[in-house]
Amino acid sequence: MRAGIITLLLISIISLGSCKAKKRVVTAKKTPRTERVIIDTSPKIDNTLEEIPEDKPTEVIKPKPNASYAEILSSYIDTYSDIAKEEMLQYGIPASITLAQGILESGAGRGELTNKANNHFGIKCHGWTGETVYHDDDESQECFRKYKDPKYSYRDHSLFLTQRSRYKDLFKLKKDDYKGWAKGLRKAGYATDPKYPDKLIAIIEKNKLYKYDDEVLGNKVSILKPDDSKISTYTVTSGDTLYSIARRFNITVDTLKEYNGLDSNTISIGQVLYLHPVKNQ
Repeated sequence: MRAGIITLLLISIISLGSCKAKKRVVTAKKTPRTERVIIDTSPKIDNTLEEIPEDKPTEVIKPKPNASYAEILSSYIDTYSDIAKEEMLQYGIPASITLAQGILESGAGRGELTNKANNHFGIKCHGWTGETVYHDDDESQECFRKYKDPKYSYRDHSLFLTQRSRYKDLFKLKKDDYKGWAKGLRKAGYATDPKYPDKLIAIIEKNKLYKYDDEVLGNKVSILKPDDSKISTYTVTSGDTLYSIARRFNITVDTLKEYNGLDSNTISIGQVLYLHPVKNQ
């Protein structure tokens, strides 16, 4: 009897040990979870809306109640002409074209999309990571970009044109060739309306928007007489860039480089720059 009990105990101990061993084996064979890494090789579009002061919202000049369309249009131009000139100075897109597109696309600031999203150019989402709204356009409830301030819409318009290769030929045109730009936008696929160029040109010429191109390019600067004038120059100081200097004196970076025979944007402290053409340079 005692021998039988001992035999049962030994069998139990062996069985328990066998179970524990099996459990350890199962645990040891577990493999860690792995993740598939997919490398996106598609070209990236930079949607960063840089170099716009955060602390100065756009001061929208509102027309009086029951204002005529001419008054509404005038208020729009007064509000956004400086922004359009700033974009021209930095990105090379004629201010006249930017303003005309803003007027046409936004209904001079009265459009539904403009009012609810500060979107003056009808730019759709297309990879946008910011806020969005849905609006009926070519199709029902399409996705459009939303901006916290209209100035960001203008900046995004500049980035939209400069970062897409299909518009690269536009930047080979003269910066005051608004007719070439209007036709080029249509050719590059910006709009499907065959009358789009004519509409832009009509808006520019009726409202004399080309004058803002002239202001940026310095075409309207008075010419001093050589016998009683002094050559205007500027000495580069710490923190200066060609862009900041050009902006200060209301000329383009390209013009400043041309005046000084510069092939790059590199300047040094103490360097003297001419601010207008110099004879026999």
